[in-house]
Amino acid sequence: MVQVVLFHSAYGLRQAEAGAAARLRAAGHDVITPDLYGGQTASTLDAALALMGTVGWAAICARARRALEVVPGPAVMAGFSMGAGVIGSVWDQRPATAGVVLLHGIAPIPASARPGLPVQVHLAGDDPFATRPDVAQWQADAGQAGLAAQVFTYPGAGHFYTAPGLADHHPAAADQTWQRVTAFLSALPGRDRFAGRGCGASHRCGTTRPHQRWEPP
Repeated sequence: MVQVVLFHSAYGLRQAEAGAAARLRAAGHDVITPDLYGGQTASTLDAALALMGTVGWAAICARARRALEVVPGPAVMAGFSMGAGVIGSVWDQRPATAGVVLLHGIAPIPASARPGLPVQVHLAGDDPFATRPDVAQWQADAGQAGLAAQVFTYPGAGHFYTAPGLADHHPAAADQTWQRVTAFLSALPGRDRFAGRGCGASHRCGTTRPHQRWEPP
């Protein structure tokens, strides 16, 4: 069992995060989904970006840091889109993190990142928020930092392809992503150390490998 802190997207804490958390809990993991918007959500991309601006990046990251303060041990950090960016802002707070999962976005790699840290990235094949040059540069940075990084791209999928109800949703790519994420969590070294641990709070509390592509069946 692995403890996972899952940060939501710019849309806020919605069904996409609840469904992902339920899937990971069904696989035996303990998942915390901090609400970085204080209960607010958006239903369109424009509204989501506006809401992110209204709440403010400093407040979003401060809430994320507070959520991490109550999480014992080297939990895995995972994030959807904006949540991946949040990880980039709080990563230096968790140098002993067990692993990082970036969904629909990439995050700056801090100088304190631990060599050998397992990191998995999942992106749409032509994601406008994580362009191919950006991803290539990220992979180069990950290699320089010595991360054990995997990057998967999904041709034909939209930016937020794991979110049911959005036009971006791509069921086959989403299923493949969650299969890879659950396998990643199960393979983490020392995962049994987390068995029986809890954060004491609500679940709403707060060497680079080759680039791999998913091909549609």
